[in-house]
Amino acid sequence: MSSTPLSGLAKRLVLDKALDEATAQSAIKAAKREGHSFAQHAVDAKLIKSRELANIASAAFGSPLFDLSSYNFDLLPKDIVDEKLITKHFALPLYKRGNRLFVAVADPTNLAGLDEINFNTGLNTDAVLVETDKLAKAIENYLNNSDVGGGLQGLDDDSLDGLDVESGEPHRDDESEPGGDEAPVVRFVNKVLLDAIRTGASDIHFEPYEKLYRVRLRTDGILHEVARPPIQLATRISARLKVMSKMDISERRVPQDGRIKMKLSKTKAIDFRVNSLPTLWGEKIVLRILDPSSAKLGIDALGYEEFQKKIYMDALAQPQGMILVTGPTGSGKTVSLYTGLNILNTAERNISTAEDPVEINLEGVNQVNVSNKVGLNFAEALRSFLRQDPDIVMVGEIRDLETAEIAIKAAQTGHLVLSTLHTNSAPETLTRLMNMGVPTFNIATSVSVIIAQRLARRLCGECKKPADLPEEVLKAEGFDTVTIPKSEWQIYQPVGCEHCSKGYKGRVGVYEVVRITDGISRIIMEGGNSIQIADQAKKEGFNNLRISALRKVVMGVTSLEEANRVTKD
Repeated sequence: MSSTPLSGLAKRLVLDKALDEATAQSAIKAAKREGHSFAQHAVDAKLIKSRELANIASAAFGSPLFDLSSYNFDLLPKDIVDEKLITKHFALPLYKRGNRLFVAVADPTNLAGLDEINFNTGLNTDAVLVETDKLAKAIENYLNNSDVGGGLQGLDDDSLDGLDVESGEPHRDDESEPGGDEAPVVRFVNKVLLDAIRTGASDIHFEPYEKLYRVRLRTDGILHEVARPPIQLATRISARLKVMSKMDISERRVPQDGRIKMKLSKTKAIDFRVNSLPTLWGEKIVLRILDPSSAKLGIDALGYEEFQKKIYMDALAQPQGMILVTGPTGSGKTVSLYTGLNILNTAERNISTAEDPVEINLEGVNQVNVSNKVGLNFAEALRSFLRQDPDIVMVGEIRDLETAEIAIKAAQTGHLVLSTLHTNSAPETLTRLMNMGVPTFNIATSVSVIIAQRLARRLCGECKKPADLPEEVLKAEGFDTVTIPKSEWQIYQPVGCEHCSKGYKGRVGVYEVVRITDGISRIIMEGGNSIQIADQAKKEGFNNLRISALRKVVMGVTSLEEANRVTKD
């Protein structure tokens, strides 16, 4: 099937050789699928830098480039353009002069968007070209609060007391607001939570010890200390967190689970999953930050290589079979699964998930919290799903033979099943199922694809510098297994600057994506071990985690130190 002829900004980028035609075509389809503009997707997927895209658009279409960072957002015209139009067309009204409205855009060729804004406002619209990343941030702030600069940016120390915190459960009458003595504790806890959100942390640890109390954040997979409040405040801090998450503050002897919803504005809320643990010197409380936007990143933002992405997408397009995602806790399995579910989530499909617990709410997906206390385990939830005419089911984790057998039966009878296991590699996942007692024939005929993954820290694009590694080091580390031509290698090392944390900013997935081929099925049927399966997968061209990590190194995405940290032999 021939591809659609390129037009507008995509065509210009290809003509200027900033993108090749195949990449541009793929980006257009992905942007449409995600509901984003082409410019937004191209920058988010790191196909092109925001500044470079803006400069090309400015030169090609004769639009002067305006720097949004110098704009006073207090001057934004309020309630002129409907928020749905702002999101739909990735455009933000900047100022009004007479009957003319000046609108910030990243793509000046989006005339349909400008026309629709013109029609809805009755004002003549003029496009003002700005950088994509700055526009995205400005739109997010605008939508989060009627004042741009609201949301997180608008929360200063004086507003910390007023944050709206919910637990998702009704308030009890015996709960009262903190008095004057508790106000500093309330402000401290709120500030820690906000700082964690600002810095993109995934977890917050409140830890009591004999002579100190410390608070640590896990950012890009690494824990670092951020505060040491007085040890005398330990019980008051834990009590505050337990009140916020609707735990029993009088019970300090057993672990408890809770949940916090923190409303930052009318449209922006963040969920925290909370767990308390009695330790020798008090209760340690850990909060997991649940960000709904992570489920909507789009598959291109996760770090799959093209051939790996194709295997995953092909498996998602099948009407039946089983897709297994494997890796240790914190390796990004949930985001991979939710990204797949987001792609599948259409009005024509009935999707049900059983999770422990549900981390991110997905509209249009029937999500069930399993609870062993009431007898609703994964197996029981899965049985119920199969009586509810499902098309796709997701099981949070296959932990036992009963769950495995029901999931496999579902995969064999016309359902697409997604699930996870805690194993270290794709071949070990297959032998784990055998060791559980699942018949080899059932494994070979039901499992379609296995994805093993890790998360590596991404090098900061602002400060990374080339690394000169001796030939013997390259050979000892296994770089001879990388199939990328050596002339294209770009090996970098971290430096550190104001834009990053010790030379790293964000994380990227490292994947081993294995399709169950006839050759691998034969080894499974013969009861082969993980080493035999791994050898066969290698023969058939499926990269293991180590090779995938080294490919990320030579592509300049991460460092050798990170590759060694996440893929130790």
